[in-house]
Amino acid sequence: MTLRITTLAERPEFASTLWDMENSWQEFMLNDPLADFFYDVAARMYPEYVLVADDDGEPGRLVARGCTMPFTFDGVEPPDDGWDGVIRRGRLARDRGTRPDRISALEITVRRDLLGHGISSRMVLAMRDNAARLGFDELLAPVRPNQKHLEPQTPMSEYAFRTRADGLPHDAWLRVHARVGGKIVKVAPRSMVVPGTLEEWRSWTGLPFDRSGEIEVPGALSPVHCEVERDYAVYVEPNVWVSHPLG
Repeated sequence: MTLRITTLAERPEFASTLWDMENSWQEFMLNDPLADFFYDVAARMYPEYVLVADDDGEPGRLVARGCTMPFTFDGVEPPDDGWDGVIRRGRLARDRGTRPDRISALEITVRRDLLGHGISSRMVLAMRDNAARLGFDELLAPVRPNQKHLEPQTPMSEYAFRTRADGLPHDAWLRVHARVGGKIVKVAPRSMVVPGTLEEWRSWTGLPFDRSGEIEVPGALSPVHCEVERDYAVYVEPNVWVSHPLG
């Protein structure tokens, strides 16, 4: 496969189909209330921060996309609110006319039929290159470990720092970042918060949500907290902050 990776600013013809690509995201993941502050305006406000990839053998059909966002934060370490925090701080900086001094990855999505072909690592490298081109000296990423859903009861503080015999992270997606120079910084304990009524959670998951307490949902990295008497459930997802120095 001859992968061609550019920004959406360079290939605006992809704007109309950017979100139509077949993917493996769970439905509840698409209902984070802060997501629209980036995704609904990405093609208009952030085209130079969105990467699109197609194959020379099949031009015009997306193979993968990668989204980044400029933002600001006070302090030395990245914020505890991870993914949500990037979007909130990024939009506030833009609306207030504040010059962003950081950049973060938001997602890399590879077409489902092409998973396992090494495309994700090429997209990470392209993100790094684009961040450097835009003048940043570090790419941050609130990484969602792709095997953590198999251990929803394991604390992320334990899972994130688990390594193999060769010293690389146990988790495959964290390994991709490590192999191209990424360093784990810390856990973002409330990186994504998805609240909903019980009926909403039933429609998102197909589960009954008929008892209070912890509910394990397929694809979730931690249990969903359910309150039947109060008719709501809340998912608080931890992610892992990874730093990619660009110097």
